[in-house]
Amino acid sequence: MSLAKDLIDWYDVNRRHMAWREEPTPYHVYLSEIMLQQTQVDTVRAYYDRFLKAFPTINDLANASEEQVLKLWEGLGYYSRGRNLHKAALQIVSQYGGNIPDNSAELLSLPGIGAYTSRAILAIAFHHKEIAVDGNLVRVYSRLQEDGEANPETLKTSAEAFFKAQLSDVDPSSYNQALMDLGELVCLPKGDPLCSVCPLAAYCKAKANASYLAYPPSKKPLQKKQEERTIFLLVYQGNVALQKRPDVGLLASLYEFPNEVGNYSLAAVKKLAKDWGLDVKAITPLGQTTHTFSHLLWKLTGFRLDLKKQPQRAYIWSTKDQLLNDYSIPSAFAFYKEAYLKGKP
Repeated sequence: MSLAKDLIDWYDVNRRHMAWREEPTPYHVYLSEIMLQQTQVDTVRAYYDRFLKAFPTINDLANASEEQVLKLWEGLGYYSRGRNLHKAALQIVSQYGGNIPDNSAELLSLPGIGAYTSRAILAIAFHHKEIAVDGNLVRVYSRLQEDGEANPETLKTSAEAFFKAQLSDVDPSSYNQALMDLGELVCLPKGDPLCSVCPLAAYCKAKANASYLAYPPSKKPLQKKQEERTIFLLVYQGNVALQKRPDVGLLASLYEFPNEVGNYSLAAVKKLAKDWGLDVKAITPLGQTTHTFSHLLWKLTGFRLDLKKQPQRAYIWSTKDQLLNDYSIPSAFAFYKEAYLKGKP
């Protein structure tokens, strides 16, 4: 037997069942890999099913509007993935006749596809001898070999070479997915890994020396920048004001409630309303919440301002049905979206 064959035998019995694995067409693999970037499998399942129902083929995805795509993406986060998914679909249809490319150079030319996603598509959908190395595979490799290399890129390169060397007599598709499952289910990042059920325990130096918690070397966590913001639900005749964010930057092209940097008091909100020329009937505090991005923490405060007349400012006025079905509102604003949806007309 070999490391790779032992891993495949384990995978055949213990693999996670996912819709994209049951029908691993290039489109299904591509869609799932984009969604799985920085997102947990259990979160992706429902989004994947919803996307396939709306866009069964890459041509259907290309024929959709960006707004339709982003609305279906709502709540999944990292919205640039959704925008790039749509741009890439347009490129695949126009340049490759609707066929996902089966080589690295062409895949890497598509928006939103980097080295990892390219290798995952090539290995899983096309059975090419590639290894898609992420943090899970680096951890598995580091423990197997007791490799304490401090440079993350060097460690990643070593992991790829190690696992690629095992590929000679196994299917790359099953092998890559088996490694993914091993890292997610067995060789855990926090606490003790489940060595007693690991199919690679006999090959693992860290298991033999009980040194697994030392590998891979820990990285110093980055401090997130914090920013205070105040959210305003401007409501006129039951409709709420929205504005579209810029086409570049954080949460690009999505819709939001008017907001300002800073933690506004009730008195400050009254002054701002006057500065904006708003004819206010009532102001209701909506409470506080937080939202965490990969690099940033928003500390949010919200107010509802019921208006006597529609302001001259150029807002989009949305009904509750439109907010639910038409406009993609980032999850950063979900707390205040719910406050509007559950509030009085």
